[in-house]
Amino acid sequence: MASAIIGGLLKQGMRPEQILVVEPFQEARTRLKELFGIEALSAPDATLERANLVVWAVKPQTFKDAALQTKAFTAKALHLSVAAGIRSDSIAAWLGTERIIRCMPNTPALIGQGMTALVARDGVTAADRHWAGEVIATTGQFLWLEREEQLDAVTAISGSGPAYMFYFMEAMTAAGAEMGLSAEQAYQLAVATFIGAGELARASTEPPEVLRQRVTSKGGTTYAAITSMDESGIKDRFVKALHAARDRAREMGDEFGAA
Repeated sequence: MASAIIGGLLKQGMRPEQILVVEPFQEARTRLKELFGIEALSAPDATLERANLVVWAVKPQTFKDAALQTKAFTAKALHLSVAAGIRSDSIAAWLGTERIIRCMPNTPALIGQGMTALVARDGVTAADRHWAGEVIATTGQFLWLEREEQLDAVTAISGSGPAYMFYFMEAMTAAGAEMGLSAEQAYQLAVATFIGAGELARASTEPPEVLRQRVTSKGGTTYAAITSMDESGIKDRFVKALHAARDRAREMGDEFGAA
């Protein structure tokens, strides 16, 4: 996500010298320099005091240590977290500020096609919200939520969502190969179908149930497939899987958040 945001900001006209990254691994620092022309610190220092916005693109289990190391240098900044599960109460306690926005993006942000949900603490101003929206807009679409607990559902639906699409593409590719297509042909068909169906849904005002029904003639091939999936309980199991993802996001907040 850090690379997606950096790339988006640079495309919007921000200069590399306006972006500062803290990256403990030398290999990653070298890659940032090669890809974006950006200098990166190996650890937080007073250089961060000039930052107006800090984006926390860190793993949940390392967030607390990173925040405590950075706290002394970023008291005046707006903080934007993309870390899954870590609640803003914990972030506020670690950083000593209320200017915190949490968001949940997804990996299509890497190509400017992401979907991100954001939620702000009470200490965030209207100007802060506008600024955060401008930053996230460089990676795709976004929406604001009213309650922070909704982010766990967002994590289950769109944050983890691309993996579900790839999972079904795997199955469609395997089935196509079993039925006489090459794996390359089946995969091309699967990818194009997902893209086309998504664009059709976005262009339509009808709910997905209606869109599905329009291509499901009783007694036809699609009907046979949908009937087989319904008899196997796939929809119910898929819904159960999404609840499992939501529950894990909650658990991560408990596991890695402030005591």
